[in-house]
This record gives sequence, structure tokens and C-alpha cells, in this order.
Amino acid sequence: MESKTKNRKTREQVAGMVEKAFGGVSLAAGEDVVTELKEGWFNAAYNVRLSDSREVILKIAPPVSAEVMTYEKNIMTTEVASMHLVAQNPAIPVPEIYCFDTDRDLCDSDYFFMEKLAGDNLEHVKASLPPELQAQIDQSIGAIIREINGFTGTYFGYDGNDSLRSKTWRDAFIKIADSVLDDGLRKDAEYGFSVDDIRDAILKHASALEEVTTPQLVHWDAWDLNFFVKEGRITGILDFERALWADPLMEAQFRAVTFGDISESLKGYGKTSFTHAEEARCCLYTLHLGLVMKTECYYRNYDTDFVSNLAMQMIVPTMKWLQEN
Repeated sequence: MESKTKNRKTREQVAGMVEKAFGGVSLAAGEDVVTELKEGWFNAAYNVRLSDSREVILKIAPPVSAEVMTYEKNIMTTEVASMHLVAQNPAIPVPEIYCFDTDRDLCDSDYFFMEKLAGDNLEHVKASLPPELQAQIDQSIGAIIREINGFTGTYFGYDGNDSLRSKTWRDAFIKIADSVLDDGLRKDAEYGFSVDDIRDAILKHASALEEVTTPQLVHWDAWDLNFFVKEGRITGILDFERALWADPLMEAQFRAVTFGDISESLKGYGKTSFTHAEEARCCLYTLHLGLVMKTECYYRNYDTDFVSNLAMQMIVPTMKWLQEN
């Protein structure tokens, strides 16, 4: 996915970053020791082979000058902090962070090196796996997400953005949703509904948010693309950059509820029934995700309509539900 937020670097620049991060270790010899990983939509990422034969992953934040959405400010700091936190639980297979550099002497933005996970990207291999193994892996994902949600915080919202925090989930979510709509207004974004209608739909069901009283760590971006598998088991989960203290129903696994599906991951999580208020929150969070995806298209100048089209598949049915229920 091409995006103007990707802060690509030359081999020579990566070599300098390696030497600073790993002391006497340098890049390995050869032409293919720095390989760009192109699956991500926001950061630049590289597979890097070192002179001691290790392979590591380098992740580079967008340039400081890049125009990003409000909630995306300082999200690499959030990512590293979240990964360090969840690493305390051995049931969460998170890669080790080797170095997080915020000096900006060798690079014009923050970056970190982390462990390269064993196995294959789940998104790439899932369709080739037997159905029973797919179900087993999905149930494992649900269990891992439940473990992540086991961490509790002292406020709702984002670590890296104190303007999107509150003592109550209702206030925090409304701030977060409003920030996305405000980002959209700056770009004349089109959602198929007016901003006023969207805000009205959110406020109509805001009382359902009041049931959430404990801030829990939410990964938010735990799609198949962010899991690795090997020999039928999950070997790692990536991309904690959009993590926040929130309602666990914000997790990607609960988007299925909006469309009437009880997935294997929900069985693994241990939640397969939902009250009306929980259904309303699931719809609010699916709407929020659709708004984020639609709005980011105006900031990143993607070279495809894939994200925009997927966003509208979330916005239209959730707005209908929220307006009619």
C-alpha cells in the first residue's frame, strides 16, 4: 500500500541506524540485506540482516512534517510502551524491542528495531490452512486479545495524546469520534452522511457507553495481517501503535457482531452473547473504524480505492442501525 506517510530510508541511512542501535554490529554484506516490508499502511518498515547473522525488523515513523490525523500523533511512543507492557504476560507473544530511538540525529523521525517473528503472516497463509486449523488459530487469537484486555489503566483514551483522554469512556469516545470528524472536515471528506447526522447518531446511543467504567488496554488493530503463525500456532502479534485505554468491544474481533456473526475468535475470547447496549457499542465502534479509514484516505493519498470502499461498507450499515434503533 503506497502512502505519503511512509518515511523510507536509504541503505546507508539504515546502516547508520543499525550501528547506533547494536554497537559493534553492522549490516551484513550483500545487496538484499535491507528489504522493505510493504504490507503496512502508515509506517515504513524493513527486514534488516545484521553482520552477526540476525534478522531484525526496523520500523520508522512518518516524518515530523507529515500531516496525520489527530489520534495518530505520537503513536510510535504508544506502540513501544504498549509492547513493553504486554510483554509482562507470557501468554501474549509480542516481539522484543531492541532499541527505540527518539534522538532524530540519524533519522528525521522516531524509529525502533525489534525481534523478527518466526513463521508466516496469517493474512498470507490462512486460506491455505485446513478449516479446523483456521478455527483453532482464530480461537487462539481471541484468547490472546482477552489477555491484552486484562491490563487496566487510570484514564480512557490515548497514551500519546492527552487531548483525547477523559475519566469517563463516554466523554473519551465522543472526543475521539469528534476528532476524526474534525480531521475529515479539514479535508472536505465525504461519508455518505452529513457530519451532523453522524454526530447525532453517536449521541443517540451515548448512554450505552456509560456502562464502561474500567479502562482496559485495547489493541484495536488486531487483524490477521498483524499475526504470525508457525506449525499451527500463533507466534506473534504486531502493531500496537493504535492501542488505547478503552472498551474491549472496540477490538477488531468484535466487528463481526455488527454484521450478525459469532466468530471463532469470539468463542476463543469467551464472549458470544451481547446485550442491546453492547450491540449499540459494537455499532458505534464499527462506525468509528469506518470513519477513521475513510478519513485517512484524504491524508495518505492511497494509490487504490480499497480502503475507501471498505470504509463505506462499515459506515452505511452502522449508520442505518444507529438511526433506526
